[in-house]
This record gives sequence, C-alpha cells and structure tokens, in this order.
Amino acid sequence: MPGPPRLIELPNGTPVWLVTRYDDVHQVLTNPCFGRSPVHEPDTPPVVDGPSLLDSREAIGQQDGDAHLRLRRAVGRAFTPRSVEHMRPWVAGVVDQLLDELVEKGPPADLVTGFALPLPCMVIHRLLAVDGVPTERLLRWAEHAFAGPAVTQDAGDRARDELTGFAAALITQRRSAPGDDVVSRVVRAADNEGGIPEAALVNLIATMVVGGHDTTMTMLSNALLYLLTEQPAAWARLAVDEQAAEVLTERLLHLIPLNDHEERPGRLLAATADVRLGGVTIRAGDLVTTDRIAANRDPAAFPGSPHDGLFTPLPKPSLVFGAGRHYCLGTWLARAELQLALHRLARRLPALNLTVTADTIEWRRGTISRSPLHLPATW
Repeated sequence: MPGPPRLIELPNGTPVWLVTRYDDVHQVLTNPCFGRSPVHEPDTPPVVDGPSLLDSREAIGQQDGDAHLRLRRAVGRAFTPRSVEHMRPWVAGVVDQLLDELVEKGPPADLVTGFALPLPCMVIHRLLAVDGVPTERLLRWAEHAFAGPAVTQDAGDRARDELTGFAAALITQRRSAPGDDVVSRVVRAADNEGGIPEAALVNLIATMVVGGHDTTMTMLSNALLYLLTEQPAAWARLAVDEQAAEVLTERLLHLIPLNDHEERPGRLLAATADVRLGGVTIRAGDLVTTDRIAANRDPAAFPGSPHDGLFTPLPKPSLVFGAGRHYCLGTWLARAELQLALHRLARRLPALNLTVTADTIEWRRGTISRSPLHLPATW
C-alpha cells in the first residue's frame, strides 16, 4: 500500500528514500531538484550494480540539464504523436501481414513467437532501416542490453559490446550516406545540435535498436495473457470497437507492470537541494527512488478496483512511462503498436483462446521486463 516516503537500503547498504504515493512520485519525477546525473558523477561511488545500457552514465535517462535537452531534441521529433500518426498505416500493414501468416498456418499457434515478438522487430527494422540484422541477433542484444542486477557482469559483455559496436558503425554509415530513416534523422539532428558526446549518441542509438522491441513485445504478450484469461468480455468488445482500443490500451499500460519489479529497483535520483516531500524533508545529497507500480495503485489517485472500467478513461495520467522532462520518448509508438495489434487480432480471431492456464505460463526473466515465453492458443 502506498505511504509516506521511507528510508530503505540498497543491497550494498546505501540508504535511499523510497517514494510510493502518486502525488509524491509525480513530484519527484517533475521537480528539477531531483537529479539523475549526480548519481553517476565520475568521483561518486557506484550505487547501481547492473549491466543494463539504461544504467550507463551516457544514457539519456541519466542526463540532466543541457546535456539531457540536447539529446532529447536530437531524437524527440522522430517520435512525436504527429510523427507516429504518419506511421500508423504501415504499422497496421505489419500487423495484418503477421495475422495473415498466423491464419494461414492455422491453429495451434504461439502468440508470442508468431505475433508479439516479430511485430516490434519488423517495425524497428523498417523504422531504423536495419533490415540486414537478423531477428535472432536483435533478441540476443535485447536480452543482454537490459539485463537486471541478477545477471552477472560477464554474461552479456560480448553481446553489449557487439550492440554498441553495431550502433557506432551505423552512425558512421548514416553520416556518410544518410537516408529517410530515424537513425539518419537523429544523427543529423545531433550533429546540428552540437555538444553531444559520441558515446552518448552511440548509447542512444543502441537503446533505440533494442528498446523498441523489448517494450512492445513485453506489453503485448502480457496484455494478451490478461485479456484472454481474465477479461473475455473485454476481448469481445475490442473486436468490434477500434476507438475502445485506445482507452483499453491506456488502462492495460496502467494496470500491467512493464518492469520485473523483483529484478530491478526504481531509477535512483539525488536531491540537489532540501525538498519537503510527502510530510518529510529530503536533504540535499540524499538518494531517492520511486515505485511507479505502487503509485499507479494509489487509491487516492485511482479509486476502485484497477480491473474495473477497462473502457473508461483514467482519472489521472498513468506513470508507467514516467512524467516530466524524462517522459519516455517511445511511448506514442508503443501505444500505436499495442492499439493496432490488439484490435486487429481480436477482430480477426474473436474466438481466440489459450490452450494453457495462467498458472502454467513460463516467464522470461533476468531482464528489466517480464513476459510469457510462450502463449499457445487456438481459435
């Protein structure tokens, strides 16, 4: 149950303020007095022991101030709601192509390997113009790029080095022969912006290569499991109402955790000034972490059962993709993929059902996200 900020300890004994209530979490995410870069200053002892690309001090999510704004301006225009709206027709085409193949092969089918997994891979291939990269390699890079703290440092070093090497070579190639793809546009914008370290640009492109796959595959797989096992009425309505898919998508993103909460604490921030928060005083220099899952369950912000009103707009914005200046850049594309995939699948296969029960599902673990490895189904 969400409550006032309280002190906890990281595994290495470092004290951290844990923030769980919606209003408090929103304040932390939007107040510039809570910074990310101080946690990763060169002379600061490491407090996060994880190999994920997102934990790198070069990552856009670890930047503050001008360094963050320069990176965000370089990539932001490629993923605005307006830009994503132009992408929707060809994303819908990818969805329909996968559905055609699913139906042609006939039941039984695996909704993960036959639909949820290839969809974002195909979208990323086209968006970034990296058709020459096999899907298997993308999956291996994603598995290690976002590894959680439970994965040993050595396990994914080769895969991460391979991914960052690929991203660096891709940047060089697009500088010399730019196209109309997102990588070319981001590299051109970054060079025009100036002041962006090459290591930060490499991290950004590497994260784009694998991040768009992992997030969407995770959300879609988890949503299908939930709808097909717990919400048959919602599945039936989804099949006939495309507008409802937009509201349902917001509800599903809010309801179903994206991250594997047991594998990874929330992102660490440092207070740069004394701040009064939720009845306590956070002192300058104190570390803070937020629990957005708890905040999205805060009854003061979201009264009633989270499973009710799946087709009713949320009373407040969900914090699943953050808030404020670090709001996730890829959220609009992820939403579009999820909306189109759910509506078109339900419309095409209204009698779709799983051939296993939820308690027998085998889960993908070890990364920052968690989703079913397989969803065997028939219709």
